[in-house]
Amino acid sequence: MKLVTELLSNIFKTAFYECGYDETLGQVVVSNRLDLCQFQCNGALAGAKQYRKSPLLIAKEVSAIIPENEMIGSLEVVAPGFINITLKDEFLMKYVQEIYSDKYMGVPQAECKETIVLDYGNPNVAKPLHVGHLRSAIIGEALKRIITATGRTAIGDVHLGDWGLPMGLVLAELEERYGKDLPILTTDLLNEIYPYASKKSKENLKFLEKARNITAKLQKGNPAYKEIWKTMIALSIEDIKKTFTRLGATFDYWYGESDSSKYVPELIEILKNKDILAESEGAQVVEVAQEGDKHLIPPTIIIKSNGSEGYATTDIATIIQRQKDFAPDKIWYVVDFRQNLHFTQVFRTAQKAELIPNTAELTHLCFGTVNGKDGKPFKTRDGGVMQLSDLLDTVVECAYEKLRLSDDVEETLKKETAEKIGIAAIKFGDLINHYSKDCIFDIDKFMASEGKTGVYLLYVVARINSIMRKNQEVCNVKLNGVYSEGERDLLLKLALSGNAFLGAYNEKSPNILCENAYQIAVAFSKFYHDNHIIGETDKDKKLSWLSLCTIVKAMLVKHLYTLGIETVEVM
Repeated sequence: MKLVTELLSNIFKTAFYECGYDETLGQVVVSNRLDLCQFQCNGALAGAKQYRKSPLLIAKEVSAIIPENEMIGSLEVVAPGFINITLKDEFLMKYVQEIYSDKYMGVPQAECKETIVLDYGNPNVAKPLHVGHLRSAIIGEALKRIITATGRTAIGDVHLGDWGLPMGLVLAELEERYGKDLPILTTDLLNEIYPYASKKSKENLKFLEKARNITAKLQKGNPAYKEIWKTMIALSIEDIKKTFTRLGATFDYWYGESDSSKYVPELIEILKNKDILAESEGAQVVEVAQEGDKHLIPPTIIIKSNGSEGYATTDIATIIQRQKDFAPDKIWYVVDFRQNLHFTQVFRTAQKAELIPNTAELTHLCFGTVNGKDGKPFKTRDGGVMQLSDLLDTVVECAYEKLRLSDDVEETLKKETAEKIGIAAIKFGDLINHYSKDCIFDIDKFMASEGKTGVYLLYVVARINSIMRKNQEVCNVKLNGVYSEGERDLLLKLALSGNAFLGAYNEKSPNILCENAYQIAVAFSKFYHDNHIIGETDKDKKLSWLSLCTIVKAMLVKHLYTLGIETVEVM
């Protein structure tokens, strides 16, 4: 389906062209003053200087030749040269019904095939997921679903941290504690050992050096270390999957840094052939600083002086792997802002070595941190880093307490419903703001049943479910009239949903979809309060309203699913 703005733009582009003006001036946009009109064409303002004419004169000239058509109900030229446009109710109803019948719910589909790899999640092996992993999983999953919704191919890779110094730290501590007589490894043991070993390495340089040497031996294939490492990987993935599954984060591939290690020799050969690999203090590096850099960009370390692979090495080698396996048009990295320098080095090295086509896009979508209401990084009560599973449990428990005394939800479904509500609260609370901003974790705000919250949106869907349970009359979804201004506003919000999906993709911003879902929910709530749907005696009107309820629910579910949020039947 074509967007309403596209259909209107085609009409106005033709009119501008026929009047002797550049047709691109006929672009129509959604009005930023919906109290005055629904759409605007502002091309006359841009054309005034180009054609040395009054913008008001150009606007009147163009408007005068717009033919009678099924779309436009009224046109108004307003100083200094705006053309205000309002749709016919009949067209609006027809368009919204077509959206409901459309396989893609009115979301424009990509005209050309495009493959986008998303690198998100990024958990580390042998370490529990903590609150810092929350945003990468939530934002990455939403972006993946937005890409898919717009007709593109999205490939999600969790990109495990399983090959660097943290592995050497755990292996070194296991060796110091148990020698060759290792106990049966468990997730709890690994989760206890890593923070201990990490702290120890900061205080004991001899232990740190041992861990570094073990890391180098592991990367060179030492069989004893590799066997223990494989067990660590299996245990960690099992534990990580449980938490990510609760969050609704899905991954097509569970590759780790180790999977790209086999491409490192190829990478080094390419860098040598391009004559861009140099030696620096015993390490092998690539210079990536560029003229005009505002800050110092250090060389990318490919091989450290002890022979181990640098942190950037596996990320660059992963680009080789992804190019071979997927030939992606774009790779988006959903990783926090602290990795900005790292990705600058990685991207510049990959481009300098021509590992990807010039047309391929490498983007670091850097997000802020999860902070408490005081604006400081979110911690446990004793000041430690909160585990992600504990955070989810806290919010779900809060949702359960609100449901515990409810008679609307069956007792057997309360825990399942509380899980969905809690996760929805966290996800929407994060995604409603642009990802580049810090997320302020405020459980009271997230769990509010009013305002821009996931709970409010679930409540609107549950309200529609209640309406439909009480009225079994709708067979065919058919709108037969616009009976109020609130209804017209709701139809317009539904009609513009395709623009929101396209905007969310183009801007890489799930918050655009969150805002649109909220605006639909608010418009529906007003429509619901202004009209007695259940008690309406006019059968045609009632059936039309019930049809509208059905369409609103389908559109809200579409938005929420794309954001990775499950709805509930009752609340």
